[in-house]
Amino acid sequence: MSMLLPKSPLALDDVALGDIEFWGRPDSEREAVFKMLREERPISFHEEPLIEGYGQGIGFWALSKYSDVMYVSRHADVFVSGRGGTNVGDLPQEMAEFLGSIINMDDPRHKKLRNLISSGFTPKALNHLLEQVQVRARNVAEGVAHLGECDFVSKIAAELPLQIVCDMVGVPPSLEQSVFEQSNIILGVGDPEYVQSFEDLMGALLTLHQMAMEIGQHRLDNPSDDVASILMHAEVDGERLTIGEFASFFILLVVAGNETTRTAVSHGMLALQNNPDQKALWVSDFDAHAVNAVEEIVRWATPVVNFRRTVVSDVELSGHTFHEGEKVVMYFNSANRDEDQFADPYNFDITRSPNPHFGYGGGGPHFCLGANLARREIRVMFEEIFRVLPDLEITGPPEMLQSGFIHGIKRMPCAFTPTGG
Repeated sequence: MSMLLPKSPLALDDVALGDIEFWGRPDSEREAVFKMLREERPISFHEEPLIEGYGQGIGFWALSKYSDVMYVSRHADVFVSGRGGTNVGDLPQEMAEFLGSIINMDDPRHKKLRNLISSGFTPKALNHLLEQVQVRARNVAEGVAHLGECDFVSKIAAELPLQIVCDMVGVPPSLEQSVFEQSNIILGVGDPEYVQSFEDLMGALLTLHQMAMEIGQHRLDNPSDDVASILMHAEVDGERLTIGEFASFFILLVVAGNETTRTAVSHGMLALQNNPDQKALWVSDFDAHAVNAVEEIVRWATPVVNFRRTVVSDVELSGHTFHEGEKVVMYFNSANRDEDQFADPYNFDITRSPNPHFGYGGGGPHFCLGANLARREIRVMFEEIFRVLPDLEITGPPEMLQSGFIHGIKRMPCAFTPTGG
């Protein structure tokens, strides 16, 4: 079933991607606006919101076409991450790195830390964890089977990635709920349910940072076989991660690794319900369709809406000249619906192949380190849902996160025939 787009609710000159109110509109209306931008103004300028205590930034250029997003992703020497960070609003570089670790850095520092961190994402390092994904997913599905109904997001979609990422970095089960709550706050900026002040955000960051510092020190002194220990003891060219560098990456991992996979699974379940032919096709031969189905779920969901870069030297792209110091924002959600790249982009099609979406970034030095782990989690979670909860249905409209950064679903009720006890 194809998403039926309404006519754009806004005139071209009235589109304001920097206005948080825009991101409170229904998905269909936002999709219609981005379709209009791709067709009529693929590179468009927008004002930044006025942030109390920080003032108003210089504004930004928004990229809505696949080819332009790909170009910027692949040219990190001109479009950099280390000048104010990858969010639209500027942050002091120390704060940006504290918040986002390597995603807010450029080479050579980025390359050095990524090489160290990559040691925790080798097949050997992740082998035990990947084996646990199946067990954890089965436990999640069987753990709700007797209920008959629940919130799909918190009880099913969020549980598996939360448990896996906490396993990776040594968070004990007693602190998993705290990680869940703090990550909601950090990625909930713009939604008053989660963030009402800058102090809320800083409080969540400091809570996770303190947790990470303690875990990092403990793994340094008492190494085990988890990823946290590998990271703390990895050495490249005679250098190791400091505990502070580990803590910053910890924040990135527990927030991004938890929230984005949760979002993909939630949107995937909703898409399968709205496209029963696609669900029936996947159930009919799960393994045959799993690889392409997971990629289509990620394209369809596009959990991370955008990343920003800063121009460091004048450059021309698609007939437009960007100047040094300007901000450029890549809209992955729009690129993943670009008619020039994807046939019938508003059709949810689990047989779509190839599917070169931007769900994990656009390649280049910032391509997501955890992409293969995320793919595994999504695949296994749906395998267990189909096995344990075969008649699961979404029973109400999703409650969407109001955010211009994460395409999140906060809550979504579901029901199924209760089994077990």
